[in-house]
Amino acid sequence: MAFEAYLIHLAILIGIYSILSISLNLAIGFTGLLNIGHVAFYGIGAYTSALLALNFGIPFWFGLLIGGLVASFFGLLLAIPTIKLKGDYLAIATLGFAIIIENIFRNWTSLTRGPLGLPGIPKPQLFGFTFSGFYFLILILIFVLITYLIIKHLVNSPYGRVLKAIREDELAASSLGKNVVRYKTQALIISAFFAGIAGSLYAHYITFIDPSSFSIMESILMISMIIVGGLASVEGSIVGAIILILLPEPLRFLPLPSFAIGSLRQMIYAGILIFLLIKRPQGFLGEKLKGEKNVAGS
Repeated sequence: MAFEAYLIHLAILIGIYSILSISLNLAIGFTGLLNIGHVAFYGIGAYTSALLALNFGIPFWFGLLIGGLVASFFGLLLAIPTIKLKGDYLAIATLGFAIIIENIFRNWTSLTRGPLGLPGIPKPQLFGFTFSGFYFLILILIFVLITYLIIKHLVNSPYGRVLKAIREDELAASSLGKNVVRYKTQALIISAFFAGIAGSLYAHYITFIDPSSFSIMESILMISMIIVGGLASVEGSIVGAIILILLPEPLRFLPLPSFAIGSLRQMIYAGILIFLLIKRPQGFLGEKLKGEKNVAGS
């Protein structure tokens, strides 16, 4: 039973990170927006949903939607001053945004309890039935499927072809009469919405969140997932989430000295990642792009 619960836990995490990586791939892979601050939207969705449930007794389903909407609103706020930035400049701006949000979570103690976190977040319920364990996994899979279908439809539609055109050559897309700023802003808002949904699901699954759950390292993990799985590939986002969630797990069972377990695991993990990227630089399912600079939007 314990091993079964362990496998279900891993599958739930894969589902949550699949939503995150699919939504991030919309911004980075398909639109060329090098957003390093995706974790901020993840955290905003989690804290919004958790605070609504704990302070006002708002059901999970409403909190989930509100969390996504609040995250998308912050996506708009981020887009307004940064959307004309490109490449490294956009990356630095979004990184700063993520750091600001993390510090708000850590220091606004009257609202977020700071480093003490928010315990006792209720599990999702529907008509008196509580989603936990295997049933929470089913719930997660439903949301992964919804996210997959919506983003897949977007990127395969004329709208998605405009996003790809902006990624490849922003000036050419603009010369064809496309409102580049509007398309990029919309992509960031949609990306932020699904990150907020993932944050809400995470908060109500773990039932405890604190600022350390939404550090910049989480953004690095999400970016690694879409790079390993493949830029501009919705399916690759899921593959990347599966690989990077499962990859460290066998390392837990290696007979390593106790004082060196953490460092050696990280070294082995990094080495495997480097090997994967050398052998498959475009990711497992990534499409061939015009070049790294254009992917970054520069």
